[in-house]
Amino acid sequence: MLELRNVSHEVSGKKILNNISMKFISGRKYAILGTNGAGKSTIGYVMMGLDGYKPTSGQIFLNGNDITNFNVFERAKAGITLMWQEPARYDGLTIYTYLTLGGKLDVTKDEVEEALEKVGLSPKIYLNRFVDKSLSGGERKRVELASIILLKPKFVILDEPDSGIDLMSLDMINQVIDFIADYGGTPIVITHREEMAYNTEEAYLLCAGKILANGETKQVIQIFKNICDTCDHPNSPVSKELKIDGR
Repeated sequence: MLELRNVSHEVSGKKILNNISMKFISGRKYAILGTNGAGKSTIGYVMMGLDGYKPTSGQIFLNGNDITNFNVFERAKAGITLMWQEPARYDGLTIYTYLTLGGKLDVTKDEVEEALEKVGLSPKIYLNRFVDKSLSGGERKRVELASIILLKPKFVILDEPDSGIDLMSLDMINQVIDFIADYGGTPIVITHREEMAYNTEEAYLLCAGKILANGETKQVIQIFKNICDTCDHPNSPVSKELKIDGR
C-alpha cells in the first residue's frame, strides 16, 4: 500500500497541498479529480519524490515503510513510476532501446512489439524511430504507456494520461489501466475529466490542495459535476470534506 499521511507542501510560503491523507491499495484503480490548479499534479510529484516536491509536513509510506526522504531513483526502484503529462524526449535514442532500458530489461523483441501494438503503434513503423521531437505528444505518451506494460511497476501515477491523445484512444488508455490492475499494480489516474476517471474504483476530489470528497468513483464524479462544474469560486472551497460510504 502507498499512503500519504497528513501531507502538506508549500512553495514560497504558499500552501499548495493542505494536510492530504490518501491510501492506494495494490490491485485497485484510483482517480484524483479536480479542476486545473487544484494541486493534482503536485500530489503526483510529491509521491514520486521529484526535486523541490518534498512534503513541508507529513509522511509518505510504502507498505508500512517511511519513504518520505527517498529520492526519485529509490522510489522507482521500489516500484513507483510517474507518467508525465508531457513526457521527455531523448535525441539519439530509439524507441526499442528506450523500452528495453538499453538492453537491461529482460524482455524479448516480440514482447516489445506486442506492447507497442497494445498502445496503437505499429512496430514496423516505430521500433527504430527516435524518442525525440519528431514524435508528437500523443505518440510520446503511447511510448510511455508501452514502457509501463513492459516494466509492470507496482504503483503507476498517470498525470493527465489522455492529454494530447485523441478521444478515440480512451479505450486504449483504459485497457492499459486495466492491465496494471490485473497484474496486481495500482493505477492512480490524475485528471480533470470525468470520462477519464470512470474506469477507476475509488476517487479523491481535490480543491485548493484539500480533499473535498473521497469514496466510490461514480459518487465522487457526481459531486464533482454538481459542485465544481457550477462553482463560481474555483479552488476556494467553502464546505467541509465530504465522505462517501464512511470512507
